[in-house]
Amino acid sequence: MIFLKTDEEIELMRESNRLVGMTLGEMAKYIKPGVTPAQLDKIAKEFIMDHGAIPSFLGYKGAPGTVDFPGAICASVNEQVVHGFPTDYVLKDGDIISVDCGTEKNGFCGDSAYTFCVGEVAEDVKALLRTTKESLYQGIQKAVEGNRIGDISDAVQTYCEKRGYSVVRELVGHGIGRKMHEAPEVPNYGKRGTGPLLKKGMCIAIEPMINMGSKNVVFESDGWTVRTRDRKPSAHFEHTVAIRQGKADILSTFEFIEAVLGNNAI
Repeated sequence: MIFLKTDEEIELMRESNRLVGMTLGEMAKYIKPGVTPAQLDKIAKEFIMDHGAIPSFLGYKGAPGTVDFPGAICASVNEQVVHGFPTDYVLKDGDIISVDCGTEKNGFCGDSAYTFCVGEVAEDVKALLRTTKESLYQGIQKAVEGNRIGDISDAVQTYCEKRGYSVVRELVGHGIGRKMHEAPEVPNYGKRGTGPLLKKGMCIAIEPMINMGSKNVVFESDGWTVRTRDRKPSAHFEHTVAIRQGKADILSTFEFIEAVLGNNAI
């Protein structure tokens, strides 16, 4: 079932999503060679809780037989697409790290992701990141009342594939509200004019997951981490948006990241 939100509920969601953006901005201060994802996770958890919210990823239940998610953030490095554990891996010059973060505050969830460069990153990898981020906004342009989910999906897929990149099929965006994952699913591939109708008050997380090489992925034995089969880099950017008439309302923000990174922001 798709839950439509009132204007008042959307404002509560904006608070949760703004906090996600602030948390990503706080982590941006520390992402550099020599830092570990586990250290970033500690920073995020403390920052979220200090602002009166709950890290909604921490303890999230996965598939039967898997452990509950152990971190406040998903930290996916290089060929890891999504859902990477915040480990003690030491980031090195040239790495990329996708940080996906979620909060729950005032009964509503926020969700956003950004792929960061660690030190000096190869130009072809930066190009992957730029294209993935740009495709997010291509999708957001289609997230308006009267369109369909497939219009978003087609916009992302077309933009990335025309530039030689591949779109992950096994993982998709999602509705969001009182729960982190609600209906409908929001694939990054599809056909225009298909899928659920977009209505005012729908809130969705659009999150392109784009690979430099093949679209094929592998699910690691931990039951969570997803990586590219060919071990080529993957990028991930995400915004939570509310459906409006004429123009999408972006509830999350990258402004705090951009304030930290300045001209080095993707």
